[in-house]
Formats: sequence, C-alpha cells, structure tokens
Amino acid sequence: MEILDHFSLKNFNTFGIDATARRFVAIHNIEELKAVLQHNPQDQIFVLGGGSNMLLTGNVDALVVHIDIKGKKIVRENDDFAEVQCNAGENWHQFVLWTIDQGFGGLENMSLIPGNVGTTPVQNIGAYGTEIKDTFVSCDAMDTATFEITTFYHDQCKFGYRESIFKNEVKGQYIITSVTFRLTKRNHKINTSYGDILAELEKQHITNPTLRDVSNAVIAIRRSKLPDPAELGNSGSFFKNPVISKTQFEEVSKKFPHIKSFPVSETEVKVPAGWLIEQAGFKGKRFGDAGVHKNQALVLVNYGNATGAEILDLSRRIQQSVYDIYGIKIEAEVNVV
Repeated sequence: MEILDHFSLKNFNTFGIDATARRFVAIHNIEELKAVLQHNPQDQIFVLGGGSNMLLTGNVDALVVHIDIKGKKIVRENDDFAEVQCNAGENWHQFVLWTIDQGFGGLENMSLIPGNVGTTPVQNIGAYGTEIKDTFVSCDAMDTATFEITTFYHDQCKFGYRESIFKNEVKGQYIITSVTFRLTKRNHKINTSYGDILAELEKQHITNPTLRDVSNAVIAIRRSKLPDPAELGNSGSFFKNPVISKTQFEEVSKKFPHIKSFPVSETEVKVPAGWLIEQAGFKGKRFGDAGVHKNQALVLVNYGNATGAEILDLSRRIQQSVYDIYGIKIEAEVNVV
C-alpha cells in the first residue's frame, strides 16, 4: 500500500476530468482500509470507487481512498437460487457477465452499466425494468468511526429511485466493502418488456431469449445510444427522470399534449428527463468541450478538455430551461464533487 502525492484522477473518473488528488492510495483488502482510516482524519478522506457517478469540479484537497478490493464467491445455494458475494472493487459489467456464465439470473438487464460493484447499492442503480433492490440481499460496510464491519440488509437500506440510506441518513459514515445478491438458477424471470429490448431481440430473430440473449440485447441498445467513457468522457445518465403528481402532469399535458410519462403509482407519474431535455433543444448541442450527447439527451459529455465546472454550468442551464418551459424540476443523478 503506497500513498502518492499530487496524483492525477483523470483516469479514475469516467468524465475524464483532469483533476488532482492531494494524496491518493489504492486499497486492496479490509486490513488496508482499516489502517488508512485509523491514521487519517475522517474529514480529510475522499472515498473513490469506479468514478462512474461523479463530476469533479476541482482538485480534491484530501486523501483519495480508491476501493480496489477484488473477489467474488457463492456463499450459499440450493436448487433454485444462489447467493453471490462480490467485493466492492470488482467492475460491475464484468461481474454481471460472470453471473451469466454461471447460469445465474437477475442482473442481465443491467449489463454495461459503468462503475464498480461497491457503489451499486448507494444509487440503487437500475436499467430496463430492473434495479439493484430486486436482487440485493445485503452489503458489508466499514464504519469510518469504529472501523468495524456492519452488515446492512435489504430493508435497512431504504431503497428508492436512485436512492438509499447511503445517500442520505448514513452518508459518509460507512464504506461498502462487498455486496451479496440472490440470483436465480432456474425458472428465470426474463424481463423484455421495458424499453427497446423486445425490438432488439426481434431484430435478432430471437423469440425465446436466454439470460445471455437479454444481456446482449441490452449491450447492443446501450452501445447504440450511449458513448463509451473510454472514447468520450461521460457518466451515463446525468439526470434523474422526474416523478410528478398526476395533477401536475395533467396541467402540463394541456399545454404539451405530446409529453411522455410512465405510471409510478395511483397518484404519480414519471416523465422521461431525456425527452424534456431534447424538446428544450439541447440534444447534440456543444458548448466548448462540454456538450449533450447526440443520441441520448440524458448524457452530458466531455469532448476532451472540459472542466467539471463547465459541465456543471451546462447541467444547470438545462435544468433552468426545462423548468422555464415545463415547470418541472429535474435533478442530477451524478454526485457533484
């Protein structure tokens, strides 16, 4: 374990923002994490996972602790289910592909989501009709004050739409070290009803899809719509889809009859933020090296040398424009640092 000074974070955030950490250390096991926490004040530590859900708006004047704990194992199983524990530093997409290789179902709709496993419960990540909460059993996390490992079970995590207890009540108090999922071994619940999955399968002449077929379809869709962070800096969807009351939606739809929505409950609907941003005229627009992706208006991109502040400014312009036109507030999904 080596602590490095004035370390560039450009390759450690998917936006490719050229920011510097005052100090940097990569953590490979629980013992190293405990040692670092014991010898450094909590308020001078910045925890970094896969760097996929954050926007750096400046240099980080702290010790950046990169969680790089690897490993995965089956902790229990029966004829129907397997519980798999995966350490926080594993790449999410590679883990999803591994579960499919084992014949385990439940994560295939979330293929190709950028980032590492440890941050998935924080955001309750999701895609194409599934979310982490659907297969989540528990996660182990180190208390940053006592250095003890605590297990958080499903009901304790208070999962919501891109929300969890780790973003709210206990934010900054714990560092997730592993996550356990309950996955199917047979009688898989193949979910092809959301988005373009069914159309993609039909294009491939697949009528009885397997787990891998669904994963491949999701990968194809995502690659057609979303830029590869290795080629064009981005953090996936920058904004959440706003959830508004049916009453508000009815008022907005009087003025904009073509506005889209999806039911959430008897009293609420979800409005696609990408549609709102596109209709506001931002899709494909570029402002210096900061821009909105040409194929997906939810995605803000760094064309090379944009600063985090420039991307943040663009996001605020978009939010204000959408509110001015529709009276709907859209919130950032990305953590702004």
